[in-house]
Amino acid sequence: MAAISDEHFSSLQILLKLIAALHTLSHHILFHNLTAPEQILVLFPKSFHPSLKILITKIMLEHSTTWRNEALSNQISLPHLVEMDWRVDMKTASDSVSRMAVPTCLVHMKVEDSSCLRGSGALSSVTVELSKETLDTMLDGLGRIRDQLSVVARK
Repeated sequence: MAAISDEHFSSLQILLKLIAALHTLSHHILFHNLTAPEQILVLFPKSFHPSLKILITKIMLEHSTTWRNEALSNQISLPHLVEMDWRVDMKTASDSVSRMAVPTCLVHMKVEDSSCLRGSGALSSVTVELSKETLDTMLDGLGRIRDQLSVVARK
């Protein structure tokens, strides 16, 4: 295997730094949703070659929509609720006298797991049986979550 000369090694280092800088710039453009040339041009150092700056900006803007859509379609997310149904059942017979005529809430949910890459997410069904106490605890927790979201949304 041929040895790499100092000159080639130096060129390779410069090329790697350039690629890393372009990668960082593209991430910055996507993360901050920069859509105007003026927003991108100010990111370059003053000493940067003007024509090259304009060319890189044009290329980044040309491809940013595609890159953004690609990033969004490949992101991992939590399953989301597609459909929900509920009912209250009354248990009228049991092997235990204390469980007779006890109301329970049955919640049936269809959730879509959108973490699957490319394509539609997998649908799954979940059924949960809740006693009055468990339902009260869950509703209390959901109320706290709602309040916290309201506080964050007002900021």
